[in-house]
Amino acid sequence: MKIVISEFMDAAAVESLRGRFDIRYDPALVDRRAELVAGLADADALIVRNRTRVDAGLLAAAPRLKVVGRLGVGLDNIDLAASRERGVAVIPATGANAAAVAEYVLCTAMMLLRGAYRSSAAVAAGQWPRAALSEGREIGGKEIGIVGFGGIGRLTARLARSLGMRVAGCDPEIAADSPLWLSETALRLELNELLGRADVVSLHIPLAPATRGLIGAAQLALMKPNAVLINSARGGTVDEAALATALRAGRLGGAALDVFADEPLAPGSPLSDCPNLILTPHIAGVSREANQRVSSLIAERVAALLESA
Repeated sequence: MKIVISEFMDAAAVESLRGRFDIRYDPALVDRRAELVAGLADADALIVRNRTRVDAGLLAAAPRLKVVGRLGVGLDNIDLAASRERGVAVIPATGANAAAVAEYVLCTAMMLLRGAYRSSAAVAAGQWPRAALSEGREIGGKEIGIVGFGGIGRLTARLARSLGMRVAGCDPEIAADSPLWLSETALRLELNELLGRADVVSLHIPLAPATRGLIGAAQLALMKPNAVLINSARGGTVDEAALATALRAGRLGGAALDVFADEPLAPGSPLSDCPNLILTPHIAGVSREANQRVSSLIAERVAALLESA
């Protein structure tokens, strides 16, 4: 049986598969679409990250395909309806990168609240902006509002509580009277109320018609002027131009974006040179440890499905 891996995967996981299957591993294959499509003609499995578009056309070119393994949790790059129609299983690495994302959220929140990360160049140049940086804020005692209270959102909540934060959450998929809110010591709120009171707002939602542009100018206007927004979930859920406007006008304390509507971020983006903004290249869920966990999990589950077929 043949497995095609079109994006980077931990080497140990690739080798574990190589001993049992015919493996084509090429992390740059994602950028050579025609070659990828041709290579799937006799493939039984495909393993991807978030950049490979597994659409109806690609699936039609892979008549033997039984499974798509996703090295991550978001599935917006995979046509799930077309996969079901063709009988192709889709396996995400649910939970395997949750710790990396949760740590990213709390790390960037602390950096933005404290503000001291901006001092390195000045101190290295012999300046001493101690007075200007003495008004940084501690994370303890602040409230984090988590939009999307799934597995990653709940782990983020637990880490936040361990740092002395209060937790509020909103999720239309979880009933207001669900015991989950009590068990997670989280105050359940509607989105607008959460935005109006949280010191840190963290998004943990998929990109779907209902969430596209969820955080726009009107929602940003509800937030406290010193609050910070963190999006480590999916690009397109935040109106980037509206966010840039709010930051430049001083109507928001700061933001950290790991995901964007278009990736890589286009030159001339409204986010260029914004104050109090941390930009990272879609790596919140990608650490050395998370990559090992994600890769091992997908390797095991893809192999098990193929060997049971």
